[in-house]
Amino acid sequence: MIKIMVIDDSMAVRRGFSKLISKISGVELLAEASNPIDAFEIFKKVGLPDLFILDIEMPKMDGITFLRKISEQKPIPVIICSTLVAEGSDAAIDALRYGAVDIIEKPKVNLESFFLDYQDELGEKIKSAIGAHVRVAKSIESPIKNSVKDIDALRESKKIVAIGSSTGGVQALEKIVLGLKKNHTGIVVTQHMPQGFTASFAKRLNQIAPYCYVKEAQNDDIVKDGQMLIAPGGIHMEVYKIGNVYKVHLRDFPKVHSHKPSVTVLFKSVAKSAMSSAYGYLLTGMGSDGAMGLKMMHEAGAKTFAESEKSAVVYGMPRIAKEIGAIDMELEINQVAENINEII
Repeated sequence: MIKIMVIDDSMAVRRGFSKLISKISGVELLAEASNPIDAFEIFKKVGLPDLFILDIEMPKMDGITFLRKISEQKPIPVIICSTLVAEGSDAAIDALRYGAVDIIEKPKVNLESFFLDYQDELGEKIKSAIGAHVRVAKSIESPIKNSVKDIDALRESKKIVAIGSSTGGVQALEKIVLGLKKNHTGIVVTQHMPQGFTASFAKRLNQIAPYCYVKEAQNDDIVKDGQMLIAPGGIHMEVYKIGNVYKVHLRDFPKVHSHKPSVTVLFKSVAKSAMSSAYGYLLTGMGSDGAMGLKMMHEAGAKTFAESEKSAVVYGMPRIAKEIGAIDMELEINQVAENINEII
């Protein structure tokens, strides 16, 4: 039986997760606590759970401090459930870097409706997190100050790199931007994230990337060498071509493969617009999003890759891509930047 502990200062949230967990086969609520200090006392009696559901802002000790302390003792999957997610706070990003495997945007009102409307999605997130391989990122400092000062001076990309990621993608993308060299091929990214979160994430990546200008994509942004465009949360991103110029288009339509933005939407558009001038990378994540899109890129003549099971936090999306014959090769996450740097 999988054991879960909920740590949140809201009794309504704890009650909501308790009801939800009771409906999931093979899972049980081990314990709950209103703050991390009380949780440490409960551990002494019932032991550690297999999964934490954790708030960030709590009395006595905040969730980030708790997460860091726990990760030092024993890496345990953690789902962050916080109102700060909606605000795209640095704290939520830090949680993902310290080993949290997923984030849930907790509403400030209508909690009962939230648990009812998103019951299936929350259940899938819990199942995904339980099977995740937790990897805690060490403190990251850029080797040199970001040298990309004039985005307008970057040249338009003749080729294009498309990356898709989900659970574990924050750490994966950090590793990639740290390894990119000057004037690398232009990159477009769809990372599964809530609305309002991707701008802060892009800003963080831009701060640590020595040779890559990272920004949240805006409609009609040009894909340029030395740049990474990240799809905004809550809207799909596609690539189109006008003349010899690749641009991105933001489109608001229903979820695809349960996600918005969807990796498949991005990959399908790249397959159509760039064909053999494209390179696709499907990284860590649960589910099937991106797999069929990557296969379309493969069939259009693009070079396609998936993250290997060895380095993936969740070997779900890459596994399906491999099974359907969508990839040319598997790569460990530390090899992805090097592979992109070799594109001529």
